[in-house]
Amino acid sequence: MNHLLCGLAANPALPPELVDRLLTRALNEAGTCPDRDYADELLHDLTDRTDLRRDQVLALAAYARSTAVPLAYRGTLTAADVDPMSWPYAAIALIDEGRGHPAWPRLLAAHPDAEIRWRLASCPGLPPDVVDLLAADADVEVVEEVARWTESPVTARLARHPDPRIRIAVAFNPTTPLEAVLALAEDPELPLQWVLSERTDLPQALYARLAADPNDGVRAAYARNPGVGPELIRVLAADPEVRVRRAVAEHPHVPFDLLAELVVGDRAAWNALPRISAATPAELAELAGSRHAAVRMLVAQRRDLPPQLRDALAVDPDASVVRAVARHPGLSEELLRSMIARHGVQVLAAVAANPDASGPLLEYLTQHRPGVRKALKEVAKHPRATGPALLACLADRTSRPLAAAHPALPPEAITGLLADEDQRVAREAAGNPSLPRAVMVELVP
Repeated sequence: MNHLLCGLAANPALPPELVDRLLTRALNEAGTCPDRDYADELLHDLTDRTDLRRDQVLALAAYARSTAVPLAYRGTLTAADVDPMSWPYAAIALIDEGRGHPAWPRLLAAHPDAEIRWRLASCPGLPPDVVDLLAADADVEVVEEVARWTESPVTARLARHPDPRIRIAVAFNPTTPLEAVLALAEDPELPLQWVLSERTDLPQALYARLAADPNDGVRAAYARNPGVGPELIRVLAADPEVRVRRAVAEHPHVPFDLLAELVVGDRAAWNALPRISAATPAELAELAGSRHAAVRMLVAQRRDLPPQLRDALAVDPDASVVRAVARHPGLSEELLRSMIARHGVQVLAAVAANPDASGPLLEYLTQHRPGVRKALKEVAKHPRATGPALLACLADRTSRPLAAAHPALPPEAITGLLADEDQRVAREAAGNPSLPRAVMVELVP
């Protein structure tokens, strides 16, 4: 029963009076029930609601830090609701979001609890005097956190701090002045290979030195760094480790000829690559004409292709290209069905994920034989899925929870799933907004 109540707590269609009853029950049981974890979970699920009254918000916030902080980050809890000394973690969440009271940072910078000061130290936009105070804190972890996140010029001073942890944090901070970083890079006491891997303003000679690290993970980090220039890109593209070569393909300025060599020589399932995402229409058209299917597939992954180019890729003879473009919005049902006719199970899941797939097409996909589990999962979460399509998805173990949560599932099926032996399925059904109101009333004691 507990899992059903947690599902109901997240149900957007739960009537206000039932929200009240759930909140009252959870708060009462939090203090008396031996299964405290259940009450915690129920209260946490209630914090996600967007229809809470102010008194409900305050009751949840007063319960624990675990409920107050999410409410603050979501904007449900405001500065007017918070006493920073009583609810310091909620106050810090509001400061972090730029919605705290201007006096709070100075107050919390002097808090006796070092963890409070440590959490404050990572907040953006702190007043200069507060940053200075935290940078001189007696707790080295507070100072380290300031050094890592502040945008204040104090980093130049902290770069000379005697503790190497502080100096490493300064080097990690992307706003630290370049001259200070270059000085730190010559410090033999500091292992900065990983720390500097996201800096985009270093001299090429320093990049070359750092990217010569024996750890292939470090080399891969520099291989995708936008600040690394063309000469070093080509050196890294010849790295013996495939992890490094794949990282080169993710570099936003990798030359197209080199990119083609990398993807054609690697059978990996490539994610969208920055160089392709930034390509101009003329460049895309040229790449789409490549004799290599791997290159055409990269173009097909774009979701903003000109219609003519999109439709041309939809009839590509290679299934990997068609599978990549099948999710593109704007494809006609005729093209989507022709993909299935030509490539069958190889493209079913991708077609099912197309945002414009119609209800009848989704039903057809669930009836395809042989079936594809990934296709059923895509249908089960598709906003256009119909009742018959979702009922078919219930037969698959991995798709069943997704279908149970879908509002187009028939109400009688949703009600029946409340007794499902899989608690995930039952909980999703309880959270389904199409669950009949009368059933909701029966579930809440």
